[in-house]
Amino acid sequence: MKTLRLKPGKERSLQRRHPWVFESAIARGGADAGETVRIESHDGAFLAWAAFSPESKIRARAWSFVETQRIDAAFLASVVARAVAARGLFELQSDGVRLVHGEADGLPGLIVDRYGDTLVAQFLSAGVERWKAVLADALLKATGLSKLYERSDASGREREGLKPVTGWLRGQDEATEIVIREHDWKLSLDIATGHKTGFYLDQRDSRRRFAEMARHRRFRRVLNCFCYTGGFTVAALAGLKAADAVKGASLVSVDSSLPALERARAHLALNGFDAAADGFEAEFLDANVNTVLREFLDQGRSFDAIVLDPPKFAPTVAHAERAARAYKDINRLALKLLEPGGVLLTFSCSGGVGADLFHKIVASAGLDAGVDGYIAERLGAAPDHPMTIEFPEGEYLKGLAVVRKPA
Repeated sequence: MKTLRLKPGKERSLQRRHPWVFESAIARGGADAGETVRIESHDGAFLAWAAFSPESKIRARAWSFVETQRIDAAFLASVVARAVAARGLFELQSDGVRLVHGEADGLPGLIVDRYGDTLVAQFLSAGVERWKAVLADALLKATGLSKLYERSDASGREREGLKPVTGWLRGQDEATEIVIREHDWKLSLDIATGHKTGFYLDQRDSRRRFAEMARHRRFRRVLNCFCYTGGFTVAALAGLKAADAVKGASLVSVDSSLPALERARAHLALNGFDAAADGFEAEFLDANVNTVLREFLDQGRSFDAIVLDPPKFAPTVAHAERAARAYKDINRLALKLLEPGGVLLTFSCSGGVGADLFHKIVASAGLDAGVDGYIAERLGAAPDHPMTIEFPEGEYLKGLAVVRKPA
């Protein structure tokens, strides 16, 4: 077994069971891509078994902190089975579920989502890439399913020195279009072309919360920015319908992807909403969000509910300063457009922007906009996208529900 010896003082994170070892922490040692290595402190004490990645700044990712543990197919199958079983601990109102969430489930670099009877996996690190066939078989055994589609085309693979790979890994099927149930509505996706593994399952509970707000507050003018395929728009309409308040409502959904907007429009019909018959307005704008926000300000428009769910502006801490400016700008504009008493749901999915920094960015945006607000709630990823005690970096999605103070 090959060994990595760490520099003095660099063993502390592994002793806290944090799974990452950075290149700068290693004194000597190496291995092939994905090969299991023994990690030792500077004085030779065992710390972990890990998968080596010769091209990544995260040079090793821990599999186990138990010295007697063998890293083999049986071990990986047991970790997969444990991750799948753990989803039974949570009340998940959907047949679209994240089954494996990387480091939080002891499988660094592996993401697996279930959409109905189909699994979609991303192999994003050298370790899980090396064990891909074993992990694929283990996933099908643990779920009792037969279809597994690979979406290993995220940017994280490049940092591991891996090329993009997509296609059926197990159980060939011509159809990649799937409809899932989420709470009281339905949503469609294409696992071959949709963002991430096909859809943003992490926002499931925030969409439910938005539906509850719509039912309680009876929104009249809703603006959904970076709407993708309109999940928050559907949620708003579901809430308004439950309150018998759909008639007279106006909903604007904005995204820079025309195919996503076409699917968003189709989602209204999929859920039985008809603007003409139900008496509401639904507008879908293929446009830059910043441009639209400025145009709405110039036009004197306002909204009593706004959602800001932008893409990742800061993949790492190094990008945080630039991302902060982008987040501040869109939040400043949104707060200006928000009516007194209105609700802003604002999110950051950037791992490089922590919850405290995001709060400060929104606060700074409010100051520049001349708007104060109550932090009504803090929002985050659904529980099948867990953050664990030992891996706080798992908290990538942060959200705030801001209620603008009345004038």
